Amino acid sequence: MSQDLGPTGRPMPVFDDPAPRKPGHATVIAMCNQKGGVGKTTTTINLGAALVETGRRVLLLDFDPQGSLTVGLGFNAHELDQSIYHVLMDRELKLPDIIVPTSVPGLDLAPSNIDLSAAEMRLVTEVGREQVLARVLRDVRDDYDVVLIDCQPSLGLLTVNALTAAHGVIIPLECEYFALRGVALLKETIEKVRERTNPDLEIIGLLGTMFDGRTLHGREVLQTLVEGWGDLVFHTVIRRTIKFSDATVAGEPITEYATTSPGATSYRQLAREVLVRCPAA
Repeated sequence: MSQDLGPTGRPMPVFDDPAPRKPGHATVIAMCNQKGGVGKTTTTINLGAALVETGRRVLLLDFDPQGSLTVGLGFNAHELDQSIYHVLMDRELKLPDIIVPTSVPGLDLAPSNIDLSAAEMRLVTEVGREQVLARVLRDVRDDYDVVLIDCQPSLGLLTVNALTAAHGVIIPLECEYFALRGVALLKETIEKVRERTNPDLEIIGLLGTMFDGRTLHGREVLQTLVEGWGDLVFHTVIRRTIKFSDATVAGEPITEYATTSPGATSYRQLAREVLVRCPAA
């Protein structure tokens, strides 16, 4: 273990290269925060691409009607013939039927668009409405090592479905004070899901994003986060950089668009840290 202090104020561990994955069902991770603009989609794309570099087969599932994950990987969300919405609503349609490959070999996408906004209302009358996504994912659990679900910025029925289907939750959190306020509410929702529909659900970690170490404000927010959540806060912190926006416009992960950039390096480190926290992945 290195004794150099990381941006969270704790000694920064050295994360070794992960071992090859052992056979087993996919580990499902929900990327969740009811606040928008905290880096959920950016983290889903780039963590997914970084996990592929470790030899994992990864499915990214766009579970936000805004379709930002779909657009961020270079697809036109408005031109989709079929999306995750159709799989949720039509029992004859299976998840593999709508999955598309991305520009990164080993990284696939289950796309979404505005159609998904109707799912919340239609699911209300379903029997076992919280378990619909979990049922859908059964068809791919042997095809991938990791499934990352990009949740919408709300705590509605779609997000509850994602949490019910997931083994763990990663909470991206912008390093500013307003972002801290909603985490307690999200924790309450996670605990309710754990009690009622998914007793195995765990918080994998809280991820500081859009961090600017030059500002006292950013450093204080990270310190407050560690004081409140302890070791649940990832050692890895994602710093603010224009490269992320450029990569989104290009429709590529930053690990492909700017492969040697600090942003790409951070997500590769995050991938190793996630695999330490999720040994089954």
